[in-house]
Amino acid sequence: MQTPDEVHVHYNHTDSCKFSRWTARESFQFMYARPWQEVAEFYSNMVNGHSSLLELFGTQIHFVDDDAKIQEVSCETQLEDSLNKEKFGRWARVTFKIVLSYDGGSFDGWQKQPGLNTVQGLVERSLGRFIDEKKSQQLKDKCKPLEGCAVVAGRTDKGVSALRQIFSFYTWRKDVRPYEIEDAINSSAPGKLRVLSVSEVSRVFHPNFSAKWRRYLYIFPLNDGEDREDLGNFTTDEKYDNQRDGWGEFTYKENVDKSIMGDKYEPEGAKKPVTFSICKVNNLLQQLEGKLLSYKIFARDTKASRNEGPPTECFVYRARATEARLPCSDRAEGRKVMCVELVANRFLRKMVRVLVATSIREAAAGAEEDILIRLMDASCRRASAPPAPPDGLCLVDVGYTEFDPENCIIP
Repeated sequence: MQTPDEVHVHYNHTDSCKFSRWTARESFQFMYARPWQEVAEFYSNMVNGHSSLLELFGTQIHFVDDDAKIQEVSCETQLEDSLNKEKFGRWARVTFKIVLSYDGGSFDGWQKQPGLNTVQGLVERSLGRFIDEKKSQQLKDKCKPLEGCAVVAGRTDKGVSALRQIFSFYTWRKDVRPYEIEDAINSSAPGKLRVLSVSEVSRVFHPNFSAKWRRYLYIFPLNDGEDREDLGNFTTDEKYDNQRDGWGEFTYKENVDKSIMGDKYEPEGAKKPVTFSICKVNNLLQQLEGKLLSYKIFARDTKASRNEGPPTECFVYRARATEARLPCSDRAEGRKVMCVELVANRFLRKMVRVLVATSIREAAAGAEEDILIRLMDASCRRASAPPAPPDGLCLVDVGYTEFDPENCIIP
């Protein structure tokens, strides 16, 4: 609850675009007043194998099979351990790498949480039948459910989809077959998630720490006749009003609430832009490529202890935006959308969504091309825009070999 002397003000930008830049509230409204259901349906169809990126871009991305590289590591480890004929402890366990696709709109995110329908919770319940006898007895003695342990490459938030999420599961049982794991998970929530592959890998494989890079795709739908809209007429439908209140996207302290004041130096009656250039967004994002930078200003919901130093640094391999046509059942020509591809060695919490929203805001304001880098020197996170809706975000794939710049979604 707000105290009497607690007043939130907008971040004081000092560049020439100061009065053209949307406030946090205006940015939020611009992000949410869109046909997100069409994007959600497209992701759902891809999860179920009914659509593909080929329909969106005209070219199919080549997903790298990293199992061969992982097996090379396994052989080296086995050679070092060749003197030990009898394996024991963790060396005796069998590790499986599982590639999973899921519809973000059907789950409350990846991470298991009490009382919520999460991907991890569902998957670990499915894996419970494959745990060894010793582990099973330990869980029974503690009155805990029989569940396996799934270690993931990267957690996704509520509403965020995944095409090729990677997680691992290990057991000391020798009779478990990959197809049994696949069938168990697929039968847990048909139409909402789908296992693409299960393979036995080296015991030293770790989905998160072994990963070299992650690729995200953000699809931002454009409204019909958007250039004729007025910011003052932006509205959100009931679904997104409920999501906004439930997730705290727009009410938590670092964004805005009803007490936020405008800039006292803003000219009265100043008009704000109501559209943006996709080409401009692309130019802004490209400035991030090939650089190791601290993205703490673009993160959300992270502890203060992680706001400084290496934990906030990310190396961006690819950052591009382009126009595309989203297949829609009710329109032959499809929906005009902006697609953003981001590839980095790691991402901070909600970093992709804040980067997308901030890039759109800055493109609309006509900011200089290095604005995203200059914002990194800001004193607080209010310098960046509130996170874009999770419905547009999808974890495309995770790589365990060096990133190949020729294997990209957007040229």
